Amino acid sequence: MADNKGIMIIAEALNSSLASISKELLGAARKLAADLGDEVSALVIGSGIAGVAAEAITFGADKVFIVDDPLLKDYRTDAWVATAEKVAKQVNPRIILAGQTTIGRDLASRLAFRLNTAVTMDCIDLTVDATSKQLMLTKPVYGGNARAIFTSDLYPQMATVRAKAMSPIAPDSARKGEVVTVAAGLDAAAIRTNVLQKVIAEVEGIKLEDASVVVSGGRGIGGPEGFKQLEELAKILKGAMGASRPPCDSGWVPETIQVGLTGKIVSPDVYIAVAISGSSQHIAGCGGSKNIIAINRDPEANIFKEARFGVVGDWKKIVPAFTAKVKELLGR
Repeated sequence: MADNKGIMIIAEALNSSLASISKELLGAARKLAADLGDEVSALVIGSGIAGVAAEAITFGADKVFIVDDPLLKDYRTDAWVATAEKVAKQVNPRIILAGQTTIGRDLASRLAFRLNTAVTMDCIDLTVDATSKQLMLTKPVYGGNARAIFTSDLYPQMATVRAKAMSPIAPDSARKGEVVTVAAGLDAAAIRTNVLQKVIAEVEGIKLEDASVVVSGGRGIGGPEGFKQLEELAKILKGAMGASRPPCDSGWVPETIQVGLTGKIVSPDVYIAVAISGSSQHIAGCGGSKNIIAINRDPEANIFKEARFGVVGDWKKIVPAFTAKVKELLGR
């Protein structure tokens, strides 16, 4: 551990721009760096991503390692893990953070194995123990019904962080940092997979994961017609519509808007749960919301235990009245 120093995040680029999860990781890393007296570095892997370095510095990186190679254009496990391993061994950081994303989940576990260390997945809080200076990692357990704090004696200490669990720092264009270009040195023959096609899902309006307001419906909505009312409310609030698993399984709404343990994880400022009982699987997907508002006819519904505000009653009467009031307040 004596030789491990600094906090490195594995950044992700989206359309030649820093992904929001990477900005959140940099924000978390800056707080940890303040407690440890370390510097923050970012590893950016891809093709045509040199311009991301300046953005990473703006959002808190002291040093940015850029690995730009045509073989790294698309995420492929063999290429990205080998590249991350090469840089990690060169930098020898104390802490490595990645996002709890499709890429981060796959890469972090494999990288941890290659570095002979451990990784704690899906963390929602990161702190430094004042005495030992070890990283303390908080994550949901038992389907989101409880939270546990983990630590490890192995270095580098590694974690993946849930989207929206951390906040980015305010960007500062005046920040200065160092950019280091690292040659990938990859052998194309050693990459065992190839990307044949990419299908980009068309999303109208705000993406569910990025919305500051989410209006979700459950089995109690009764059918696809009811979700049209929720969609209207979501649009008025400049948010997105979500759903629990039963409506998605029934085909009332697309599976792409499912919120829960087997769906998407969201952490909006306001989460309105309409006719959702509040199973542990669903709470695992929305429990990080800053404010949960529950509307349910069952006063004993589990969702009320998680909600900051609750309304007991028939959603068919409450939602239209609430929608009308919001329109009135907004002058629409």
